[in-house]
Amino acid sequence: MRRIASRQNPIVARYRAAARGDADGVMLLDGIHLVGEAVAAGVRIEEAAVAAEAIDRDETRDLLDRLEDARVERVSVTAPVMAALSPVRSPSPIVALARRPAVSNGSLYAGRRPLVLIAVDVQDPGNLGAIVRVAEAGGATGVIAAGASADPLGWKALRGSMGSALRVPTVRVASAADAVAQARRHGCRVVATTPRAGTSIFDENLAVPLAIVIGGEGSGLPEALLAAADARVRVPMHAPVESLNAAVTAAVVVYESWRQRLSSSMKAKENDSTKDTKETKGHKGVGGPR
Repeated sequence: MRRIASRQNPIVARYRAAARGDADGVMLLDGIHLVGEAVAAGVRIEEAAVAAEAIDRDETRDLLDRLEDARVERVSVTAPVMAALSPVRSPSPIVALARRPAVSNGSLYAGRRPLVLIAVDVQDPGNLGAIVRVAEAGGATGVIAAGASADPLGWKALRGSMGSALRVPTVRVASAADAVAQARRHGCRVVATTPRAGTSIFDENLAVPLAIVIGGEGSGLPEALLAAADARVRVPMHAPVESLNAAVTAAVVVYESWRQRLSSSMKAKENDSTKDTKETKGHKGVGGPR
């Protein structure tokens, strides 16, 4: 394994560019958990840097073996170099550069009843990462970061998603209106979340192919997007609470959609079972005794 001891080495510039989002097609993975999640997800990792003093730790050694199996170039770096490579306050024992996953519209809207989250102007990377995490946990098929939203594959958002952004189809688009139009072209009903003046999520049909539009911190969704939605929904809240964090709102709405989908699936199975029973009874005795 090659050893790097100088902060002037070109590797430092590459990692810093990735941390700023200036490395085209490349993302920075910071920490054992994220690098391990990327390996498991089959993400293409270009290179990894490990702190020299962490090489012999069990969890680091195991991850290095997995990276070797994946034919990833690995380098050992001194503590000062790792401090320059890792953007977190307390440098991680390992960081890596990986290719950003290619996402198609087909994967965003996969299945018979796609569920897509459209985050509009969610500028806090941690919040956006939490939304992606919620999307995976609640069975959503994809996440779109629109408008002035943070980069969902930036290092802060990746840490916030705990690796979910490496598995859930996640894209960034400039226009929220275009994201909504795309969702409609894929047969989704568009519901916009609002703190007030909307239908309770418990009274809205969220079991259909769906795109949930979540507004950013503070101002929420612009009026034009609210007007363009098929429905406005709100999360019922006890006074004096007036609004919820964007990620919390996403979680509540996604899980209500999941609940409704489970309920509708159970009802469909019950109806099929009842139909089969009636048909079986209707055929009893056909042809008479022999």
